[in-house]
Amino acid sequence: MVPGGVPYPMLSDPGGRIGRLYGVYDEEAGVDVRGRFLIDPDGVLQASEILTPAVGRSVHELIRQIEAFQHVRQTGEVTPADWRPGAGTLTPSEELTGRVYATWQLDDQVQDR
Repeated sequence: MVPGGVPYPMLSDPGGRIGRLYGVYDEEAGVDVRGRFLIDPDGVLQASEILTPAVGRSVHELIRQIEAFQHVRQTGEVTPADWRPGAGTLTPSEELTGRVYATWQLDDQVQDR
């Protein structure tokens, strides 16, 4: 556990140095706008979301995406929109070219939110 009781590292960005690098610093207001960035263990940006200060982010969607990225990294499979752990996936192959839509069992993918 890191200081303050938060189970993951956090940082602040006084002056906007990091915000400028990620394109989320509002020069006029002098603050970072709401942004989140998922960076994999290799340092590759996998996802980003930038919202105006008036709109909050969804922690549930963030967690869903982290779980999906972890699954993809561990298995090499791909996940559909709104994928949740335990739902169907596909293994990329030449045989799937042009057939992905027909292959997905969409009824099996729908889950209550």
